[in-house]
Amino acid sequence: MSDLPRTLVVRLDSAGDVLLAGPAVRAAAAGSSHTALLCGPLGERAARLLPGVDEVLVHEAPWVGLDPAPVSARDTGALVDAVAAGRFDRALILVSFHQSPLPAALLLKLAGVDWIAADSVDYPGSLLDLRHQRAPHRHEAEAGLDLARAAGFALPPGDDGRLRVLPPPPTTELTGTEPYVVFHPGAAVPARALSPERAAQVAAALAAAGHRLVVTGGPGERALTARVAGGHSLDLGGATDLRQLAGVLAGARAAVVGNTGPAHLAAAVGTPVGCLFAPVVPARLWRPYGVPHVLLGQQDAPCADTRARRCPVPGHPCLNGVPDAAVVSAVDALVSGGAPADRLASEPDRGATV
Repeated sequence: MSDLPRTLVVRLDSAGDVLLAGPAVRAAAAGSSHTALLCGPLGERAARLLPGVDEVLVHEAPWVGLDPAPVSARDTGALVDAVAAGRFDRALILVSFHQSPLPAALLLKLAGVDWIAADSVDYPGSLLDLRHQRAPHRHEAEAGLDLARAAGFALPPGDDGRLRVLPPPPTTELTGTEPYVVFHPGAAVPARALSPERAAQVAAALAAAGHRLVVTGGPGERALTARVAGGHSLDLGGATDLRQLAGVLAGARAAVVGNTGPAHLAAAVGTPVGCLFAPVVPARLWRPYGVPHVLLGQQDAPCADTRARRCPVPGHPCLNGVPDAAVVSAVDALVSGGAPADRLASEPDRGATV
């Protein structure tokens, strides 16, 4: 029987959040006999792509998300029962810088998890056994890995801490064999995307500059991708699941995408990113991690740090004001290898344990 713990990693919220948890998950898995990931419904497909995950638990938590579920005693009880059945020795609760881990910690304690670690600015009482404080301005991927290190987990030898997913399937039957650039114009949060009109103009400019463009989007974005692709680009709107999208991104020379899940998926398959980054959240925390990238967008716009879901400034100037030429120049640099490679955090935890 293994002396290594059974570990539960919690990362609720979106697919992008789950992808950013990947390095911490791999560190936990390297020091555990069994590693489960508890995520929300929006993160489940991403969770099943992460190396090191032996089991996925899903709970629609009423304290996270864009449209939180109502509080349900039945659903809460089912989660407690599922966690209890897992007989977990340790848990890491990963949260964004503005979120609290304490609701999840309370439920895990009720489920009998003996030892729980999380970043928390709030006094946790007896809910946390390791109350860790993240270092200021730490990227979300780095902050999660810092917590894992503070809990005694380390990446295995040879793991550089980049985002990573399981090998995606080949997708040349969707994309063709000629070199291409991916443009993903949509986002779950409207403030983080170009307007449809501007997205169509950007796509036309990239195509006119000689880039073969593949436009991607989810099933609910078919009208958007058709408009953006026009008659000059390949429209794959609604044609891929997350694994297939990973394959499409892996085959691309570069990807143009907002601050949304596919930006992190592109980073996880090693594809350079031209990121149309609305500053409603800080780029230093959420930029594409571990790959060459170019940030596009007015980072000191009036909407900066508001966490607005819809742009509060008329005309959405932080993104819609990005010139076509700037996007084309960014893609040219990424394709040619002229964009700087993103640094990776080489230092261990710079936060504090209290």
